[in-house]
Amino acid sequence: MLGHGGGGALSAELVSEVFAPAYGNEILSGLADSAVLSLGGARLAFSTDSYVVRPLFFPGGCIGDLAVNGTVNDLAMSGARAAYLSCAFVLEEGTELAVVERVAQAMGTAASAAGVVVATGDTKVVDAGHGDGIYVTTSGIGLVPAGVDIRPQRARPGDVVIVSGPVGLHGVAVLSVREGLEFGVDIASDTAPLGGLVAAMLAVTRDLHVLRDPTRGGVAAALNEIAAASGTGVVLTEKAVPVPEAVANACGFLGLDPLYVANEGRLVAFVPREHADAVLAAMRAHPQGAGATVIGECVADHPGMVVARTGLGGTRVVDLPEGEQLPRIC
Repeated sequence: MLGHGGGGALSAELVSEVFAPAYGNEILSGLADSAVLSLGGARLAFSTDSYVVRPLFFPGGCIGDLAVNGTVNDLAMSGARAAYLSCAFVLEEGTELAVVERVAQAMGTAASAAGVVVATGDTKVVDAGHGDGIYVTTSGIGLVPAGVDIRPQRARPGDVVIVSGPVGLHGVAVLSVREGLEFGVDIASDTAPLGGLVAAMLAVTRDLHVLRDPTRGGVAAALNEIAAASGTGVVLTEKAVPVPEAVANACGFLGLDPLYVANEGRLVAFVPREHADAVLAAMRAHPQGAGATVIGECVADHPGMVVARTGLGGTRVVDLPEGEQLPRIC
């Protein structure tokens, strides 16, 4: 079902019951955004991702820059600065070459901005009606600095949870052009490379515990995955989550929870409390972290569970989404 690709409970079930048993190994079992490998004396981060967003072009970006930034960001979530990418195109027969060229140019521009080289690739063409214009798969490698160990299992009670900026922009931007919805204001995707932001955070301390980019399933899915992997609980202050008014209004109109809406240029960080103020200041000094905000903390209570303190003083459980709120948004 579409929900198996939504980054929620069905996705987790597919990975744990089908893919992990087939490929099972210690590296894969970490289930992080990228794998950290030792090769020839170097520590490499390695990641791959496919992009099937519809429509191909949306406010703030397109499938091309999304494919570059998404893989660059997956590597950054291990502390690595991306160096090289591969790119594979699956093109549907009948797709205009001008559209393919526009996507390729966007990828080149995004790669240059992120400081990476598209070093190799592949192209396939499928029969008309058996694709959706263009699908893109990118893989990337980068070096992990010495002394850096960032993975979801390292979350600890007492960690401060920080989000790097306003959430929900990407998912709402894509939906607005797909369905022809008008929300009264322009909403653009937040797609952007996060390698520079992570480097600024690591310049403060290499003891960052967890980084995760809240793409499919949004902030809620990212926090649930971290809580489950580390065996800790997370307490979220609902009012502290930076949701732009336009996103809140759109989600209210559509019956969506902004916590579950995808982002493509944001990260969630679990930072030891003693370093939290300095890391937050460094994030706010960087263009991609200007809106960084503390949204919660990691606790020993309710291990594996995320709860939100509401504006009315109560609490609610923030579960993994079951299926796909907004299909085909990345």
